[in-house]
Amino acid sequence: PVEMNKAASAKYLDLVPVGTLPQQRDGAFRFGVSTFPSLYADALYVLDEELDRIFEVQSAREIIPKPLGDGKSTRFNALSIGTSAIFKDYDVKVRVDEFFGGHSAVLGNTGSGKSCTVATLLQSLFEKRDEYFARGATFLLLDVNGEYRTAFSELPKDIKRHYLKLEANPLAPPVVPLDPSETTSVFRLPHWFMSVEEWELLLRASERTQQPVLRTALGLSTLFAVNGAAALDELRNHILASCLLYVMQGDAGTPSKKDRITALLSIFHTDALNISAVHSKIEVKYGEMADAKGFSDLLTGLVRDDVSLPNYANRQFAFDDLEKALDLALLYEEAHGNRQIRDYCSQMITRFKWIREREEFAFLRVPPDQLQPFERDVVQFVERCVGLSREGGKFKKSSQVIILDMNEAADEVVEVASAVIARLIFDRLRKAEPRNRMPVNLVLEEAHRYVAERPSGYAIDASRIFQRIAKEGRKYGLFLMVASQRPSELSKTVLSQCSNFVVHRIQNPEDLQHIRQMTPFVSESVMKRLPSLPKQHAL
Repeated sequence: PVEMNKAASAKYLDLVPVGTLPQQRDGAFRFGVSTFPSLYADALYVLDEELDRIFEVQSAREIIPKPLGDGKSTRFNALSIGTSAIFKDYDVKVRVDEFFGGHSAVLGNTGSGKSCTVATLLQSLFEKRDEYFARGATFLLLDVNGEYRTAFSELPKDIKRHYLKLEANPLAPPVVPLDPSETTSVFRLPHWFMSVEEWELLLRASERTQQPVLRTALGLSTLFAVNGAAALDELRNHILASCLLYVMQGDAGTPSKKDRITALLSIFHTDALNISAVHSKIEVKYGEMADAKGFSDLLTGLVRDDVSLPNYANRQFAFDDLEKALDLALLYEEAHGNRQIRDYCSQMITRFKWIREREEFAFLRVPPDQLQPFERDVVQFVERCVGLSREGGKFKKSSQVIILDMNEAADEVVEVASAVIARLIFDRLRKAEPRNRMPVNLVLEEAHRYVAERPSGYAIDASRIFQRIAKEGRKYGLFLMVASQRPSELSKTVLSQCSNFVVHRIQNPEDLQHIRQMTPFVSESVMKRLPSLPKQHAL
């Protein structure tokens, strides 16, 4: 047997230079290397304090001087989020401002410990029980697996939590709070808060034909929901008269014409056009209308030229009224010569009827009179979503961790609800003065389901708003933490804006390739270990 010559064998150390650390104790670490070490230069062990300098976490706690503090009390600058697997007993820390003041991604296969990481991050942020704990922070978790409520029940009692549950019956009583720090409610979303794009997403309206009709219908629902604005009466009369004239000119028999007119006027009516005003003219006698000519003349007199239809203005209306508004919009199109429009839109109308019947969309369809006053007002609704309440004209922080539990909801429900909530919060923070005063962190669990790179089979997708937040949210204090097991399916725009990555075990080659591209300064040898990381270990 050949004896191995251990003394003469060569050992190679593979180095990836990432930056420079000056010898002076107060010198800051810099990424990038301009002067490389010479051959045969000594390699040094790194000390804990040097690691702290490299990661810029030297003063993890800092004393707050007067006038903001009392000169004795402390607050966290950096958080310990785990222990290093390489440096013995060294705590891995993250800088609070850098980590929570930017977008971050927690990635890894199912069962690798993603949710555990998210929970640990927030628990360590809030575990400072004395002095200055993180009482300004606001976290809204979109929890699609229903696993965070108990994880946060052990936070210090000063940290208030609000638990929102998406129930099959939106009028059910809320669940009992776990402890005095928690409040609970049932999640209900007034449908008139939705933007036109979100209605298009909900009804899957196709671009060329169905979207214009849907926009008209939403405008009409707004037009007829406003009471008493005399300036709008001429417009209402014009729209109704155009549609009723079209019904009168149709081939249907007189009784069915009368039924159609009555049905329309029972929902949409004005002082000039309502059932009691026209009843005597459209009464059917011996198969004929009592005064068909007089009725047509009345309608013709109300029709105007070159009228522009109103835009949707998010005013309160009943969900079922939208079906009538869609019918009115189709009639209006037909009256203006677009005879095929009803066929083109049949798919959207069917989808609307399907949504009206489906239990999982009940949270959108709650009648306005069954909602609380603060739920009907969009400003107060959003403030409650981010844990604010008003007392005597002043804001009060009523909760810091808000969990929206959508565990039992289907993908398309999650898609609509998450997109609407994110947009409402984004719009509210953009209007806030002074800007960036109240940061909000949105934690998106299973994000690939609704922040997808490829939309799920139809033209509009929910990830648009998240892409916008990823690009512009930092200016206004809205940050994303995206947790997902499929990085390659996640929106590239959102991932490219993340400045922090916590990567657990990932085995799929596509996903691994994706992470290689996003984190260029991580060495190949570290990347090779990702498929075999044990549970609750992360890079």
